[in-house]
Amino acid sequence: MAKSATVVHRIPLTQARAHLGKLAKRAFLQKECFILEKDGIPLVGLLNVDDLEDYLELRNPKVQNQIAEGYKEFRSGKATSARAFLRQLRGRK
Repeated sequence: MAKSATVVHRIPLTQARAHLGKLAKRAFLQKECFILEKDGIPLVGLLNVDDLEDYLELRNPKVQNQIAEGYKEFRSGKATSARAFLRQLRGRK
């Protein structure tokens, strides 16, 4: 299943401060992201903790190496399509 596009809003810091609870709830429930700005300059982001964990994990050099290795295997033809893999699994039953 494809992930839906993330909605990103840019809002002034003063507005965010006045509505922080609502923004946090939207970030959590609707997976919206908010870029908080001061005088039009982006300062910080507010996002769902799951998205933050994904972002932090992707910055991990070990994870980056695993992704690179996976792409390398895919390009070399070592990868199996999902359909072929499912056919293999069904054949084993």
